[in-house]
Amino acid sequence: MPPLTPDAPPDAPPRAPTFVSRAGAGTDPVAGPAAELAAGLQAQPAAIAPKYFYDPLGSALFTAITELPEYYPTRTEAAILQACGAEIAGVLRAALPPGFDLVDLGAGDGAKAARLFGPLAPGRYIAVDISEAYLRQALDALQRRFPALPMVGVGLDFAARLALPEGLPAGPALVFYPGSSIGNFAPPQALRLLREARALARGGALLIGADLVKPPAVLEAAYDDALGVTAAFNRNLLSHVNRLLGSDFELADWKHRALFNAAESRIEMHLQAQRALTVRWPGGERRFGAGERIHTESSYKWQPAAFEALLRQAGWRQVQCFSDPLAWFGVFLAQG
Repeated sequence: MPPLTPDAPPDAPPRAPTFVSRAGAGTDPVAGPAAELAAGLQAQPAAIAPKYFYDPLGSALFTAITELPEYYPTRTEAAILQACGAEIAGVLRAALPPGFDLVDLGAGDGAKAARLFGPLAPGRYIAVDISEAYLRQALDALQRRFPALPMVGVGLDFAARLALPEGLPAGPALVFYPGSSIGNFAPPQALRLLREARALARGGALLIGADLVKPPAVLEAAYDDALGVTAAFNRNLLSHVNRLLGSDFELADWKHRALFNAAESRIEMHLQAQRALTVRWPGGERRFGAGERIHTESSYKWQPAAFEALLRQAGWRQVQCFSDPLAWFGVFLAQG
């Protein structure tokens, strides 16, 4: 991928990003997150949706995870984009109109999308993330680096439905969904999201990362690092739940577990009770036996042909897969 657009010259005109909050769009508009969390804790087995990882601390911890030696997806994807960037940029420049919108799903700190600003010259950057506070901070910093590029932040939980406010995007767009977050969706839900992304692109294109099947030992180490950062990320989920639900989880009572479920082709993350205990919240409680688990994340791993077939089933065409020498990760480029 060609170099980043240079940082702003001293005399660049000031610009501030705009921000739209749609954080409640992915939950029951009446019940809200508390009811969703209570229902998950009462389920058999108990479960908490991975979207609740991403309070400000959770978002920062995930950024730290991407720097760990065990966590191959970020650096492998970056290497693919570096090696194949010129070819990808050429296809996208031919497929998209000048001044197109770049829609960044799960934007985080926006660093990955920023690497596309120079090669692709988008007319506007639309950053979408569930963690509103983190997104605001990240977008303010990014806007200072690129003051001439209009930026819009959308605080949105798109786990249930990907729907941006009217006018976003304005026309054919590039939907950018890097990393391996598509793996958090079971195949039927991933298909739904890819269809919604196609509608959002309005005849444009999709650039998406997908983690590929590889030895279980490599996968499990990536989700259970030696420093314990992923464990902290997983347990921090309980702090977020305590604030949203009014529950009384004690973090020291829970141990991080990560395992590869070969039958489902997915890594699973759990929190395992260290002792028999009862968690209480206003209007409810749940008893956990020693060793009982709360399922906090699934991350599906794909065969390249299967993920390409899923993209085509969602209506995408001219699908290309770019991978690394070990075939550990895939960057898929598709047109709408």
